[in-house]
Amino acid sequence: MDTNFKKYSIETTDYQVGQDNIQKWGFDIHNPVFGISAGLILFFLSTLFIIEPGTAKDALNSVKNNIIESFDVFFMWSTNFFLLFALVLIVSPFGKIRIGGKDAESEHSTAGWLSMLFAAGMGIGLLFWGVAEPTAYFTDWWGTPFNVEPHTEEAKALAMGATIFHWGIHGWSIYAIVALSLAFFAFNKGLPLSIRSVFYPIFGDRAWGWLGHAIDIMAVLATLFGLATSLGLGAQQATSGINHVFGTEGGIGMQLAVIAFVTAIAIISVVRGIDNGVKQLSKINMLFALALLVFVAFVSFDLVISSLPATLLAYADNIIAFSNPHGREDTTWMHGWTVFYWAWWISWSPFVGMFIARISKGRTVREFLIAVIFIPSLMVIIWMSIFGGIAIDQVVNKVGELGANGLTDISLTLFHVYDALPFGSIISVLSIILVLIFFITSSDSGSMVIDSITAGGKIDAPVPQRIFWASVEGAIAGAMLWIGGTEALQALQSGVVATALPFTFVLLLMCASLIKGLSSERSAYQLQTAV
Repeated sequence: MDTNFKKYSIETTDYQVGQDNIQKWGFDIHNPVFGISAGLILFFLSTLFIIEPGTAKDALNSVKNNIIESFDVFFMWSTNFFLLFALVLIVSPFGKIRIGGKDAESEHSTAGWLSMLFAAGMGIGLLFWGVAEPTAYFTDWWGTPFNVEPHTEEAKALAMGATIFHWGIHGWSIYAIVALSLAFFAFNKGLPLSIRSVFYPIFGDRAWGWLGHAIDIMAVLATLFGLATSLGLGAQQATSGINHVFGTEGGIGMQLAVIAFVTAIAIISVVRGIDNGVKQLSKINMLFALALLVFVAFVSFDLVISSLPATLLAYADNIIAFSNPHGREDTTWMHGWTVFYWAWWISWSPFVGMFIARISKGRTVREFLIAVIFIPSLMVIIWMSIFGGIAIDQVVNKVGELGANGLTDISLTLFHVYDALPFGSIISVLSIILVLIFFITSSDSGSMVIDSITAGGKIDAPVPQRIFWASVEGAIAGAMLWIGGTEALQALQSGVVATALPFTFVLLLMCASLIKGLSSERSAYQLQTAV
């Protein structure tokens, strides 16, 4: 970067990327972020060996539920603010600023870039909740939106609209803001690719001290435990699908085998790096997802034609009502679904945001925000309309297991839907493959994020360090399954969601810091033009 440009961009700092690092045993680790994070992970796991998983689950559930119920309005309005903030940036003069500087070029093709952000940000949720969530709202499995009467046409519209609401532009705006902030301060200002760097304009060199350490450690723990939870629960779901499709009776052994397989492939991917590993897997992921989508749409074409516009209309009609936390009579549903979703998106934002930041150099702010917020949301609308529409249609017409008994096992709901479709076995096998690829891409992208944070913001950590964190992630998931199965994983999930409260304050402060940084950058552009 031009040094003359940089000196007008931001107050200078003497901090050098990796200056606090220790190089030993092939590692390049930040002191003390790496050590404290690893120590807290070991402490947590050893505590679970002592405490009954059910007790831990109840305690952490209580903390999570108290946070959700006490701060529901705060979560709702914060998420609304993040969306509005992103939209303002898109139409503002800041939208012309390019990540990496005026002459920066994109490091990845648009197709490769979109594939990677889709794989990291969506994961397995699309497959399983694409059918289970609309069905849950329609049948009153855990409340209905606005307390609407279940099994009615109004319930159907609200079920589809609410599902898109939870997976659409609100959530993606959270990821987009974190990603833009990290990318901007790393590539435009030359600061470490780490959460703490975003706050340098506000806190100055204190960001490199214990305040920054605490922020980065919290990001490492939330990312690692969130990924381990998803990997563990996903292994259970994948095992259920394999047992259902192939008639096997695999239990904990098969679940651990799935984790071991996913972790092994993820290790190979992170060792190969972004271009030769993560990007290639993400492209394969997208191809399988599109193949599955087209295939299911083809065998249910008549239903898809009517479901897609109806879903889009339901989303547009109710987005403001869903966003308003005041005067709601459906607080049980709102707490159990909407507020939980916003907390989950926020708790995952350091991981997904940092990964998207790492692959987004060369994009303008406007291009970046439009792509990150609206393109995945469009995919969500199409996906959920097709899969959710089919699921609700089976319930309405009493077709198959879902139509006969409703939601009985979330991990099998997708396969119950397939059983009632033509070529159901083929679709099921394709979905199991896609599930495993989703796990792998989430694991390798998450490992790269943790590598960067624990390496003091360096983009390329040594190979042994990449292997270490990818292995730790799989080991935690396996240990949780071995110790307490679903109860242990749900306890960990509740703990991750609880981190959303402090992270929300971090994100709000991040918005102020981003504006300060963008303002200095725009002034520098104007100054260069004048000169």
